[in-house]
Amino acid sequence: MCGIVGWVDFGRDLTREGATAQAMTDTMACRGPDAEGVWTAPHAMLGHRRLAVIDIEGGAQPMTTPETGPDGRPLVVLSYSGEVYNFQEIREELVLLGHRFLTRSDTEVVLRSYLQWGSEFVHRFNGMFGLAIWDTRTQELLLVRDRLGVKPLFYYPIDGGVLFGSEPKAILANPRSTATLDLDGLRDALALARVPGRTPLKNLYEVRPGHILRVGRDGLREERYWSLETRPHTDDLDTTVATVRELIEDAVSRQMVSDVPLCALLSGGLDSSALTALAQRSLDAKDGSRVRTFSVDFVGLAGEFKPEQFRDAPDAPFAAELVRHVGTEHREILLDTAQLVDPGVRDTVLRAWDLPYGIGDHDPSLYLLFKAVRESSTVALSGESADEVFGGYLWFHDPVASQAETFPWHAINRVPVSEQATSFLDPGLVKSLNLAEYVADEYRTAVGQVTHLPGDSDLERRMRLASHLNITRFLQMMLDRKDRMSMATGLEVRVPFCDHRLVEYVYNTPWAFKTFDGREKSLLRHATKDLLPRSIAQRRKAPYPSTQDLGYDRAINRELARIAGDRDAPARPLLNLDAVRSHLAAPVENAYSMMQRSVYTEPPVRLDAWLRLHDVRLDDGLLTA
Repeated sequence: MCGIVGWVDFGRDLTREGATAQAMTDTMACRGPDAEGVWTAPHAMLGHRRLAVIDIEGGAQPMTTPETGPDGRPLVVLSYSGEVYNFQEIREELVLLGHRFLTRSDTEVVLRSYLQWGSEFVHRFNGMFGLAIWDTRTQELLLVRDRLGVKPLFYYPIDGGVLFGSEPKAILANPRSTATLDLDGLRDALALARVPGRTPLKNLYEVRPGHILRVGRDGLREERYWSLETRPHTDDLDTTVATVRELIEDAVSRQMVSDVPLCALLSGGLDSSALTALAQRSLDAKDGSRVRTFSVDFVGLAGEFKPEQFRDAPDAPFAAELVRHVGTEHREILLDTAQLVDPGVRDTVLRAWDLPYGIGDHDPSLYLLFKAVRESSTVALSGESADEVFGGYLWFHDPVASQAETFPWHAINRVPVSEQATSFLDPGLVKSLNLAEYVADEYRTAVGQVTHLPGDSDLERRMRLASHLNITRFLQMMLDRKDRMSMATGLEVRVPFCDHRLVEYVYNTPWAFKTFDGREKSLLRHATKDLLPRSIAQRRKAPYPSTQDLGYDRAINRELARIAGDRDAPARPLLNLDAVRSHLAAPVENAYSMMQRSVYTEPPVRLDAWLRLHDVRLDDGLLTA
């Protein structure tokens, strides 16, 4: 895993911009602590920071072709972040086609794939990636992002070209960019409904999952190369379960290839336990070594746990049972509230995000977990996307939420997100934001992107829509959180359930198959039940854990009070101070659930810190609303 940056400008000589090129590249040091490189031509600069995982000695970047043009420059230059898991098969095919390789890296396979197949090369890749290719023959830049959006890739159009990077901070290090928050940006930050390609910063965009962005002298042009397509499912139930098992096994096997220490993140839930068991089985067949596993918990939670809306039991006993069952080398990371609210930790988290996103206390706890994991491992397997793909979340199975004419994760709490998220904002600003209509518009847009089969029942159409919304909108929040918090520590996290073959196959299985045993995630449960203790195979879905210590809520309230009392606090002009004071006067025992905490109490605190840390300017439209 790595961090990439770049700059294309047909109106200036970038060979004279070495200091800016280096500053942009330096911002990605956390993503790539092992090595760095910058390649510059008159109208293009590509930078790279490397986290060495495959071919540690031979995979340096930016990577150039040994073949050169009449001007002596390489034909193609590549800066690449991610992993192509089927690179060995592609390499064998390229060798048969006459290509010679100088390294063992998947980077060189990507480079030579482009030489062989042009932009069609992306259809051959199984993996996660954000990559930039500068073709010196055509003077064209290609920015390419993987199908599910596992790896990030941002861009900022400028006159005569573009700035790009794995994170916004790379772009903002260039003086040709500005960091401005306007009404649309604040809507995006608060809506809890990520719109593919959009960010809270004005003029800053993401390459959308499954898309290629071409940049040439004639401007920018976006092309889609992949999307979730609706197809008939012809396999019977037994064949479907067997195929799911085969696809998961293959994804785990591919993603265990690494030249550095690899581990698994284990919660004791169905998803992570299945991956861990398959990973250990793979090592048993290979050399008999033990998989390192890590879990996270909170000090005192085991003895004082209280059942919640989304969780009826703590994780620790289930994780311990899986460790005994498969024999991993396990470590539990225990966190306390002081760590979660530590100002240095929270600033680090927001610097990693670069954007005012977040889900309650999950971000600091994930960061601290990954920081501990990185002490002994460079690569980790994680269970993201299983719930979106197999239908695990509670809102899939709540009739009100699944039938609501809005995003189902909004409907599960019954109180509209548009009301909760704006509770502390100035009334005039709330009116100008019109967040309810924004969410409704985005929901209608998302619904219009879903296709159905002739003869589909109303239930099938509704659940296909729910699956599509979760995979294309909710999953992006989970993947972004995982990426920013892990790469802030230099840890590469791989997500086998995001294998596009598995996603495509399960997306098109009937809802009756996904719930055939009367439970959530029936296909995954039955495809892996032979690997797991019965208690885990039958365990109800539980989300990533959230602290139940009210000391956390008290700390957030203290920060909210500080912002309200500080005339220089960046977010203070946006707040309804009476609403803030009323909230602070209420007993902290009225603390909200994890989801409500994320969209109600924390957004103004997170927004203020983000504005301060990244020197973001408030657009005049926000201040006059």
